[in-house]
Amino acid sequence: MPNILIIDDDQSSSRTLKLHFSSSGFDVKTAASADEGLDVLLANPIDVVVSDIRMPGRDGLSLLTDIRRERPDVPVIMITAFHDLDSTVAAMQGGAIDYITKPIDLDDLEAAVDKALRMRVESDGDALLVEGGDEAATIIGRTRAMKNVFKSIGMVSQSNVTVLILGESGTGKELVARAIHKAGPDADKPFVAVNCAALVETLLESDLFGHEKGAFTGAVNARRGKVDLAGEGTLFLDEIGELSPRMQGKLLRLLEEREYTPVGGTHAKISSARFVAATNVDLAQKVTDGEFREDLYYRLNVFSIDLPPLRERQEDIPLLVEHLLKRINKENHKSIRRVPGNVMDRLVGYAWPGNVRQLENVLIKAVVMSQGDILHLAQLPDEMLEGAAESDGELANEDRLASDSATLSLKDIEREHILSVLESTDWHKGKACEILGTSRPKLDRRIKEYGLKPRMAVNGGMGK
Repeated sequence: MPNILIIDDDQSSSRTLKLHFSSSGFDVKTAASADEGLDVLLANPIDVVVSDIRMPGRDGLSLLTDIRRERPDVPVIMITAFHDLDSTVAAMQGGAIDYITKPIDLDDLEAAVDKALRMRVESDGDALLVEGGDEAATIIGRTRAMKNVFKSIGMVSQSNVTVLILGESGTGKELVARAIHKAGPDADKPFVAVNCAALVETLLESDLFGHEKGAFTGAVNARRGKVDLAGEGTLFLDEIGELSPRMQGKLLRLLEEREYTPVGGTHAKISSARFVAATNVDLAQKVTDGEFREDLYYRLNVFSIDLPPLRERQEDIPLLVEHLLKRINKENHKSIRRVPGNVMDRLVGYAWPGNVRQLENVLIKAVVMSQGDILHLAQLPDEMLEGAAESDGELANEDRLASDSATLSLKDIEREHILSVLESTDWHKGKACEILGTSRPKLDRRIKEYGLKPRMAVNGGMGK
């Protein structure tokens, strides 16, 4: 019988988790503070610890440090009410093996506990994940895919391996690269970015490697390249898939030997930088097509991070909208405070081919056009409205709908979105789960939490 220790000052939450895991065959012990939890851990054979981060007195991160010192064999899962990269980073860099946000999804917590127990059996407690990055103000997400990105940032940030970031245009690849750099041991060193598609080959070579005086017409002085400027920091190579065959060969030498020669130079230089590359194309396919060197591909793809497109993380859109509006308001001296439900439905339901960058641009334009504190439906682009209105009167009534819909909190937005999906499927929970990208137990918990009820059972579809 596995032994689990739950540390949480919230007695209701602790009691709920104890009942849940006890019914699943666990021997459950609880503690209401960090000090009490450490005492229980040291006095009992515990297989996994689940601890809240925010507690009176010493917090869970301080406790995590003690557990890693006193019982490094015991995996720890941290719980917090905050959906941000900073909390994830602190927990994962402190040695936690996973991170669960409140309100707790029991499915996610069970999966984390199962993983913790497997890790302990498979590696005798020596398998720990390390998370990093301090771009919390710009990397937003609470979906499983984004949490995995956060964890990947943490795992790779403490090493010097080459990283390949994959994702469509506008998904935030450079932000991830900066987060890796900032979370690493050389965060105080330079972060230098190069767009490999922005310059012609000859200029790109000079930009990367520098040139000697007189190397070509116009080279009146020697110039340091970005590889040299990066020093012991990070060199970020964006749009790496656009490199010419000749430049691919020169980059391969840099990655393999850490050597490069400035244009017009005769002596090789050595680079100590970390290399992070990014692309929005399928490099493996380009290798197959003979357009990209296979040996370079494998040198780049030591550790890869896949950024999901925005259409696959719709649950994050309300968070992104809130975050982006705060910054856009400040930069444009505006005060948009309200996003009516019909506007948010359009934002969440749109496919976003340009991803987060496109979402930001749409919000900037809407904010600039706004005169009050409401983001109006009519201020969204035409392509987001085409075919969406059920009648010509919808846009005409938009101001009334906006006025009737008071400022929505994130919970309000989630409640309205779930209810909208349930009603569109005649309360067929199976179909609703597919659309929402969630599990049946989680949907049932949200229905209960928000007190959602069907106006009427349609075609017997309710509850399927």
